[in-house]
Amino acid sequence: MSTLSIVALVAAVWGQRLLGAFVIGPVLGRRPVVARAMGLLPAAVVMAVIIQLTVAEGKSLVVDERLAGVAVAGVLVWRRAPFLAVVLAAATVTALLRVL
Repeated sequence: MSTLSIVALVAAVWGQRLLGAFVIGPVLGRRPVVARAMGLLPAAVVMAVIIQLTVAEGKSLVVDERLAGVAVAGVLVWRRAPFLAVVLAAATVTALLRVL
């Protein structure tokens, strides 16, 4: 990748951030429904990354023990369990399924 293309990408990303922070955010943030939806976006992005890292290896889809561990963690987070309990339960389920 050339230096010019990297500089262009950096400028584009900063432009998007400034546009979102100073133009789109204040306008859309006035509506309560949109403000609540925007508050949920970071969690949705993190969950999408977690799922992608769990079920994808290269260009193939892999459904294995890790998916069960993530499912257990998701249920425990939904039930508002403590973080340590979530991590230990997910690791335990994943390890037990790998042994079987």
